[in-house]
Amino acid sequence: MVQATPLLLVLFLALGAHGLPAKKCSLTGSWINDLGSNMTITSVNANGVFAGSYHTAVSATSNKIKVSPLQGSQQKSPNQKGQPTFGFTVNWSFSDSITVFTGQCFVDDDGKEVLRTMWLLRSRVENINSDWKATRVGTNVFTRLQSQE
Repeated sequence: MVQATPLLLVLFLALGAHGLPAKKCSLTGSWINDLGSNMTITSVNANGVFAGSYHTAVSATSNKIKVSPLQGSQQKSPNQKGQPTFGFTVNWSFSDSITVFTGQCFVDDDGKEVLRTMWLLRSRVENINSDWKATRVGTNVFTRLQSQE
């Protein structure tokens, strides 16, 4: 029976691990995307509404890049299971454009939080005949920015 004890211990620990709650993904904090842009979400209220700031690393304008405000909403349904869907708008402080992002907050296999997003960037054009070139679409992946302590 002495040899069975380690096997039972491993079996008990393996079965018990499934009872642990999965790590939840939280939008609050600082993030960096695959292009080097930084985003900070200050807090998400009880209704899922949030605000923050976005500092893009890329731009199609020659204007000096400035930190821009963002406002958004996170789905608060119990069906989200700790990996919520969300959307937010960035009102660019340095250009005549606005971007809307939509995505989901995931916890990957390594336990790291990842935001997978798709965006639409709308730029101002001179007239309706140029409307065809006014909207761009793309994707970004954000990872949590570790604090420099």
